[in-house]
Order: sequence, then C-alpha cells, then structure tokens
Amino acid sequence: MKINQLNTKVVFETTTATLGGLAVILGLSACAPSPSQLKQAIEKDPSIVFVAIEKAPDQFIEVVNKAARDAQAKQQQKEVAEEQNKRDQEFKNPLKPAIDESRAFMGPKDAKITIVEFSDFECPYCSRGYATVKEVMKAYPTEVRVLFKHLPLEFHPKALPAAKYFEAIAIQDHEKAIKYHDAIFQNQDKLKTDGEAFMKKTAKDLGVNMKKLEEDLASEAVMQRIQADIDEAKSFDISGTPGFIINGVSLRGAYPFPEFKSIIDKHLGK
Repeated sequence: MKINQLNTKVVFETTTATLGGLAVILGLSACAPSPSQLKQAIEKDPSIVFVAIEKAPDQFIEVVNKAARDAQAKQQQKEVAEEQNKRDQEFKNPLKPAIDESRAFMGPKDAKITIVEFSDFECPYCSRGYATVKEVMKAYPTEVRVLFKHLPLEFHPKALPAAKYFEAIAIQDHEKAIKYHDAIFQNQDKLKTDGEAFMKKTAKDLGVNMKKLEEDLASEAVMQRIQADIDEAKSFDISGTPGFIINGVSLRGAYPFPEFKSIIDKHLGK
C-alpha cells in the first residue's frame, strides 16, 4: 500500500498506539511532549502523522510492524489462556457427546479414551487432523479409540456426499467404512476433482455390495445420522472443522500431536 493512500483513521490509531516511536521519528529529545499531549496534537492536526511518515517512512513502518507483532503476541497469549481455562473446566465437567456403540469405531472397544471427531471429508485441515489421529492411535494402540462424526461444511460440495457414502458403507461393514475413510483422506485431491465417481470406485474396490449401497445412500437413516452429528457439533459450539472431544475435553482445530497427548495423558493420570 502506498503511503499517500493510507487511511487517516488507521494511521492515527496505529500511531497513537506507538507514541514513543513517533516521538523518535519526529526527532524529539528528552523535552518531548507527553503521550497525552502528543495525542491531543494529532487529534487537532492529523497531518502531523503524514509529516512524520514522509520524514522517516522506513522507521515509521518498523514501528508500526513492531506494534502489530506485539498486539498479535498479546492476543495469542490471551487466546491460549482462555483455551486452557476452558480445558480445565471441561476436565471438571466433561462434555457428553452421544456414543453409539453400533457405529464404526477406529481402535479397540475397551479403550479408556474415546475421541469423538467432527470432520469434513473435503476440508484440508481435516486432512491434517486425519494424519494426527493416526499418530495418536499409533502412540496409544490399546488406550484410544475414535468415533468419526460428520460436520460437512456448505462450501465443500463433496463433503456431504462423502459422508453419506461412509455411513452407507458402515451399514454393511465397519471395517470397510474405515478403509473408505482412509482412502478419501489419503486421496483428497481426487475427491475434489472426480467427486462421486471416485467415491463409487473406492467403495467398489473395497468389495462393497453396490446395489445395497445405492439403496442405503438414499435412505433417511443415513441422512438422519449425519444431521444428528451436525446438530450435536453445534450444541458444543463446534462450527469449524476438525473438532475433537477427548473423553469430554474439546480441542477445536487441526492441533498437532502434543496437544492431544497432553489431554490424553492427563486423562490416563500420566
């Protein structure tokens, strides 16, 4: 953005937040006006800001960038603190997602930790989440199981059809449904380019009964299950994907393995 195109209000707000830096730019010494005096001066005559910019544009940009970095760091610290507080509360009062044992699970039935995942087959962040969940299950082969639920986002047109295929396949065979799930995330680019043709080929390659699959894809039961997942995600204030609930403790976003580990280990008393 060119300096002469800067919005006066934006420049004023940014500069008054970094009055010390502006004083340096203006070449002021120890007898410089106080921040409140400088603020009043700028309010009376905003052109002071532009004079400062013209005098030392590189230094001005450096000051503004530093202020932006500091503000971003403070915001991140605030968000981390809020997230930790929410997590502590959920350890005390866990969320209670519906656990239907008739659905397709990944991992052992007697696992101490159940991760409920709300996901979108077309979402690139869910692809990262998929890789992390695999890492989690490798690290905790006997202690963790995953219940995959659906939150297909409206701007991902292939997500809902892919979810319907997963649930329709699961009616026939849970293991094949999980293999379908893996194939979709491992080849997400093909899902986007080939759509249902890729879903159908994947199902066929897995040995799914295609006639029954067609019937189940059109059934109300499949759509009702997906809609129930969507409604449940909203009830937990999960609006983006992926979202996880780890034995009642939520994790919103494609967090790396250490975040999962810290929650799981706390549940396990490690």
